[in-house]
Amino acid sequence: MNVLIKSATVLDSSSEFHNQTVDILIEKGVITNIAKQLDNPKNYKTLSLPNLHVSQGWFDSSVSFGEPGYEERETIANGLKTAALSGFTAIALNANTNPVTDNKSSVNYLKAQAANSPVNLNVVGALTKQSKGEDLAELFDMHTAGAKAFYDYQHAVSNPNVLKIALQYASNFDGLVCSFPQESKISGQGVMNEDITSTSLGLKGNPPLAEALQVARDLYLLEYTNGKLHIPCISTAESVKLIKAAKKQHLNVTCSVPIHNLYFTDEALHDFDTNFKLLPPLRNKKDIAALKKGLEDGTIDLVTSDHNPIDIEHKKIEFDHALFGTIGLESAFSALNTLFDTTTAVSLLTKGKSIYGITQHTIAIGQTADLSLFNPKPKYQFETSHIHSCSSNSVFLKSELKGTVYGVYAKGQLMVK
Repeated sequence: MNVLIKSATVLDSSSEFHNQTVDILIEKGVITNIAKQLDNPKNYKTLSLPNLHVSQGWFDSSVSFGEPGYEERETIANGLKTAALSGFTAIALNANTNPVTDNKSSVNYLKAQAANSPVNLNVVGALTKQSKGEDLAELFDMHTAGAKAFYDYQHAVSNPNVLKIALQYASNFDGLVCSFPQESKISGQGVMNEDITSTSLGLKGNPPLAEALQVARDLYLLEYTNGKLHIPCISTAESVKLIKAAKKQHLNVTCSVPIHNLYFTDEALHDFDTNFKLLPPLRNKKDIAALKKGLEDGTIDLVTSDHNPIDIEHKKIEFDHALFGTIGLESAFSALNTLFDTTTAVSLLTKGKSIYGITQHTIAIGQTADLSLFNPKPKYQFETSHIHSCSSNSVFLKSELKGTVYGVYAKGQLMVK
């Protein structure tokens, strides 16, 4: 689609137009001109929106839908539409489907379903067969089919030898191995952070120790194998400390943090709202402070919405029996823009694509147009009306947030609200 974007403020530190308000002409998916004022002699579609800002397309490294197997939670088509309307031009899709994405044909299926979407769907294949943690999945075959990483979503690799072999094997083709940071024998049946709040509520706790032990073990295995490891969704101060030390040793490790773990503490569970039943669980203020500092000093590489739609039948039940997870695509930018200044929020959403082998496109003449469109100013209360997902299990409901998203221009397509 050809489009002329009018009066857009560019937020892209790699662009010569950074912090400038300009018109952007896009023809056949390529930026062909940028200037203070552009005419429209060919009568292209004009996009003019209040306080419009544009940045490089945002990326979310941990997204779950449902299809195949759990379409009642989310379909691929609607999930990708939700991602686009939330400002994301690229996502990494987890393997927690039925059947699990653990072979080449499953990867091909997902990529084919997303072929016509403006959002670049990057498949994350399961690390082990059926994500059971016993035998490695078809890593190389999935890699050749286009899988960007390998991860048993929210399932810790309990057998250290399996992870050791995975790191060694994947290094032959520069594959990215992900390991969920939780020692399941320590976390047990915990449903929230183990602390004074869990004691007062009478809920079983998942101690920070469970995360720290797994992270420490995985880093030792990484040092032994000289592989490449991504630790998704850390939540504790100790994890930040361990990963920071590993990076100083020049180990090839990266990590992410869920946005909600930067925003809420475990005190949010006082009303037993199952939307706040999350994995990793919400921790305390000390952990949040350490996570934010980890983002500032570069220890933490990515933030993620950890978007995980759960149908109402598995959320509106007793807390102990509810499934873990929250949706987060729709609220991701606004939550970050509330916690940080807009430039930082955008940076957190655009950095780190290289970890997953995704090309970044600066906002410049001759570059592929891969743009997120938003307004950083409006303040509002997040309600169900802001949700585009099939499921509505959001921890941000009733939260006061800042900044709204218009949509995206990517893969030659414009999708706005």
